[in-house]
Amino acid sequence: MQKLSFSIAKSLSLIIFPIYLAISSVAVSSCSGHHNDELTADVFIVGGGASGTAAGVQAARMDVSVLIAEETPWLGGMLTAAGVSAVDGNYRMPAGFFGEFRAKLEDYYGGPDSLHTGWVSNILFEPSVGDRMLKDLAAQEENLDIIYNVKTSDVRYADGAWHATLTYDDGRTCQVKARILIDGTELGDVAASLGVGYDLGMESRHVTNEDIAPDSAVNIVQDLTMVAILKDYGRDVTIEEPEDYDPDEFACTCINEHCVTPKEPNRMWEPEQLITYGKLPNGKYMINWPIEGNDYYVNLVEMSPAQRDSAIAEAKAHTMRFIYFLQKELGFNTLGLADDEFPTEDLFPFIPYHRESRRIHGLVRFDVNHIMDPYATSQPLYRTALAVGDYPVDHHHKAYTGSEELPDLYFHSVPSYGLPMGTLIPRDVEDLIVTEKSISVSNIVNGSTRLQPVVTQLGQAAGIIAAIAVKENIPVSSVDVRDVQNVVLEAGGYLLPYLDVEKTDPRFRAYQRVGASGILRSVGMTVDWSNQTWLRADEPLMLGELTDFYRFYEISAPAILAERPVTLDEAVALIETVKGEKADASAVLSELGIEKSGAEVISRGEFALLVDKILNPFERKVAIDGNFKE
Repeated sequence: MQKLSFSIAKSLSLIIFPIYLAISSVAVSSCSGHHNDELTADVFIVGGGASGTAAGVQAARMDVSVLIAEETPWLGGMLTAAGVSAVDGNYRMPAGFFGEFRAKLEDYYGGPDSLHTGWVSNILFEPSVGDRMLKDLAAQEENLDIIYNVKTSDVRYADGAWHATLTYDDGRTCQVKARILIDGTELGDVAASLGVGYDLGMESRHVTNEDIAPDSAVNIVQDLTMVAILKDYGRDVTIEEPEDYDPDEFACTCINEHCVTPKEPNRMWEPEQLITYGKLPNGKYMINWPIEGNDYYVNLVEMSPAQRDSAIAEAKAHTMRFIYFLQKELGFNTLGLADDEFPTEDLFPFIPYHRESRRIHGLVRFDVNHIMDPYATSQPLYRTALAVGDYPVDHHHKAYTGSEELPDLYFHSVPSYGLPMGTLIPRDVEDLIVTEKSISVSNIVNGSTRLQPVVTQLGQAAGIIAAIAVKENIPVSSVDVRDVQNVVLEAGGYLLPYLDVEKTDPRFRAYQRVGASGILRSVGMTVDWSNQTWLRADEPLMLGELTDFYRFYEISAPAILAERPVTLDEAVALIETVKGEKADASAVLSELGIEKSGAEVISRGEFALLVDKILNPFERKVAIDGNFKE
């Protein structure tokens, strides 16, 4: 297929919404209103959220045509349209498209420190600016077209292609035809409509074998939040008292005279800390407060559109009552809904912040055991990783009545991790890729993988998978893991969350490839609030650590591997045994400014460089479950 084409070209026109004309020149497509119009693309993405946008930009960069259909007039989903403009996690790992987005924010505001305006995050920004930055990135891709303000329906597969109907609020429609389909919706609606199996709520520990999961399944999801962006007007802007307002509803949201029996006595802060939690640049404040604040419980995932609208209206009303509490009871009467953020009638974000979605039945399911000890499971999924996360398992359930009976999943510590490719690919529907928060993970793990940097990386990986499938004319399920991982690395992404070197370091990719092959094991740990993983590149290579090297290359290991450091000569002899010929290790190391004599001890990082350059371990292919292909 060629770049987005129009079957009735003369009757169609490009429309750019006037409100965004000065913001971005990104291509915006439109339907003319004739039901037989058909837009064609190689890749069709439903949802221009955090993952959908990243998927679209990445696939377009790989010279395939891409169409994104987005229900709102903004790109970015939870990053922007939901108002959650405080990024959680991955501060030390600015991977791929997420790193590009972050860099644009830094350039716009004046450097990294300019983004650290609130205490909940190191990266805070105005949602409208985030939308603008994403549109700027999208506008650079001539293979990418975006249709805003449309709903996607009647998605079906026929005659070797995906088909769908796009509908505007005024009833105009058009048809889409594409080779590969990506579900980038907030709640996995497309996958569900196609019959993809999924889980919703908390699985039993007897299903996932996770010790911290509940004994029996619990059909609840995390609280959602109707975020508010407040602005300091410098004068009293207190709203009229909302209907059903009761100050007791929020009495223990922070330390104040109204609080008697807090639900979370160990998490009580002063009112000023509540407000500055999500302080944004330019005198604005993100109100996304989890402690008896504007978190709201409702499981709307499987509701009808009308039921969802009603539930969201209730969530908005809840947030309005909270805003009034802040103004009237806590004295923040100069703060009101910002009039220069969301172009909506009520000044609220376009969508709520959904922390949880359906979770598809993918080719693999990633659970907390894969994170805690990636080398101990029958599925070494770390070998197939294509995105990284380092945030704790953070579940929001306090707005749910009965939350005290649930597992305590508030900032449950886990090491940082690599997310496997098979989580994005459904078991039972071909040429469909699912991303955002609907990937194949356990409910527990979703508490970490739901966060913005992870979701953005997953979207970029989805775009890579889709583009490879199109260019090689193969099914999505046949796309080679190593091919995807190589593109991830070329795009500045991470496979595994190593902190040994920056991604700009010339050693970075070698460490990633050797680690993702399993030749050297890393160590994960929690340090204070930080979850970390280290290849331990600067430590001496010990003989006992070569066990995995022997297994990888299927060569006989000595009966006893003494616990002593390995010299360069010994490492080279071992590599030459595998290669079957002489290897110039000194030249390989010299390219990186490393001068070492043969009798000197070699470090783990130096060994990784030699193995990667001389033996190219990625030549050995892995299956989607992480085991080696025969």
